[in-house]
Amino acid sequence: MAKPKVVEHFRDVQEELARSGAAIFRDKDAVESLILDDPYSIRYIHSYAEDSPFFLALAEKKILGSRCTNPKCRFVFATPRSHCMTCGGATQWLELPPRGRVHSWTTCHFGSEAFLKETPYNLAMVEFEGANSLLLTRLKDAVESDLYVGMPVEARFAETPRYRITDLWFVPART
Repeated sequence: MAKPKVVEHFRDVQEELARSGAAIFRDKDAVESLILDDPYSIRYIHSYAEDSPFFLALAEKKILGSRCTNPKCRFVFATPRSHCMTCGGATQWLELPPRGRVHSWTTCHFGSEAFLKETPYNLAMVEFEGANSLLLTRLKDAVESDLYVGMPVEARFAETPRYRITDLWFVPART
């Protein structure tokens, strides 16, 4: 096998990978890195177990959180928890509102294969009225320069549920 072609512009790496399956990228300091196209596939069988109601609710266009049943605690989680992380008490399901506010956010300029077509994309920590914790979710239909802490957002749900966290995302709230 011949030595892979050396490219000096990273934008040329993918083209060379598609052509030959390998490339050497030479950076501005003349450091060379071998890059391979090495796809793989796995079959992953997964059980949501006690978190199943959360994912099933997304198909019904609902967001479930959980509330501690200990009367002295009553902590509300925006993500599934079978037991309270504050006092250890059991929790019960609680429907969260479909609207919230951006607590913090980031723009991702690289992502896994599932998100490459959306790159760059925004992730936000959403806070809900009455909840004591946050929900990490995608924030769509907004560019980075429009985002701000406290921004009102509203939930959107996949029309065809796949029972994954990506069945839920948020968009800027219409006023």
